[in-house]
Amino acid sequence: MKKILFLICTSLVLMSSTFLGTPEEIISTLKKGNSAELSQYFNNYIDFALPDKEEIKNMGKNQATIALKTYFDEIGVQTFQLTSQREAGSTMYITGKLQGKTKNINLTLMLKNNNSKYSITSIRIG
Repeated sequence: MKKILFLICTSLVLMSSTFLGTPEEIISTLKKGNSAELSQYFNNYIDFALPDKEEIKNMGKNQATIALKTYFDEIGVQTFQLTSQREAGSTMYITGKLQGKTKNINLTLMLKNNNSKYSITSIRIG
C-alpha cells in the first residue's frame, strides 16, 4: 500500500512540473518573444538544437530554459510568424520565423498531445 501511495505521489509531482497548453497558447507565447513563459510548456526532457551546434537529446527542462533564454536574448527576439502547423497522430509540429532585432531565424517545435493539451518535446532553431 505504501508503495502504491508513493508511486501516485511521485507521478503527481512529475506531472505537475509540466504546464500543458493549447497550440494557440504556445503560438501566442512565441509571438511575445518571452522564453521564460514559453518554457512553462516544456516537457520534463526535450530535444534541443541551435544553429551550428549539435542537437542535445533529452535535455532537462531547467537547462533548456536557460539555453533558450540565452539565445532569445542574444538575437533579441521580438515576435514570431507562424508558417505551418500540422498534426500527425498525437504529435503536432509548429514551424515559423522568430523575428529578431537584426535577423530572422527558423523555428520548429514538436508538441506531444496529452488529452487535447500539448507540451513541447523538441525545439529546433536555425
